[in-house]
Amino acid sequence: MHDLLDDYAHSSALRETNPKLKLLLGLGAMLLCVASSSPIAPLFIALTMSLITMRLAKIPERFYCTLLLIPSSFSILSAVVVAFMHGGGEQVFAFHVLGIDLGIREDGANLALLLIARTFGGMCSLLFIALTTPMLEIFSIGKSLGLPGFLVELSMLMYRYIFVFLDQAAMIHSAQVMRLGDAGFKSTLSSFSMLSSVLFLRSWEQGERLIVAMDSRCYDGKLDLMDHADAAKFGAILAVAVYLAAAAAIAVLTRNALIL
Repeated sequence: MHDLLDDYAHSSALRETNPKLKLLLGLGAMLLCVASSSPIAPLFIALTMSLITMRLAKIPERFYCTLLLIPSSFSILSAVVVAFMHGGGEQVFAFHVLGIDLGIREDGANLALLLIARTFGGMCSLLFIALTTPMLEIFSIGKSLGLPGFLVELSMLMYRYIFVFLDQAAMIHSAQVMRLGDAGFKSTLSSFSMLSSVLFLRSWEQGERLIVAMDSRCYDGKLDLMDHADAAKFGAILAVAVYLAAAAAIAVLTRNALIL
């Protein structure tokens, strides 16, 4: 599934929308999630950004929900720990286990809900960017905004070869499984060590091939990026401005609101 995000970004219904505008919308929503002191604004952003991604960008709902399951597990586990560790206020929930009294108080519950809301809001905003804007356009925006050229080019090469090495690792692992390389703990450990060493050698060899290939094509230390982005339409700019203003207003008006 490692190449599906860019595939969906290229086939998205918002593919032709100005990438800078999409990046502004996603990053602005993420900043509002982080700055909000109540869970209402992040939940509003999570809901609306999900609807934008699934309805306007035409991203399949099942695939989108599958992507959200990954951060959901981490955020819920972290929120449970925060709820039990952070005290204060009236007790909301308590139980007795192994001679230990465990309970959740109002401050801990509200902080846990805020953590979950911020995580979901930020992830929905990030997925909006990832599923509607190809990585090449993001690199191009970074270069146009004045990021150092070597940093952009290095990021491009790293992004490209992460997937090359993932494919190599998947093929090696499949070969090991077919030869019962995962039969038992010792065999699994030995197979993993062999995979790591072979993958290191493959990456070294691939790096040398890359240098030879780039030198043979007269590489002068710069990678050209083509920018084919259309100018942002007034209606799209107005819609983004209204959305961010509405989200900011909700964050300000509900800054002291508590769920519990």
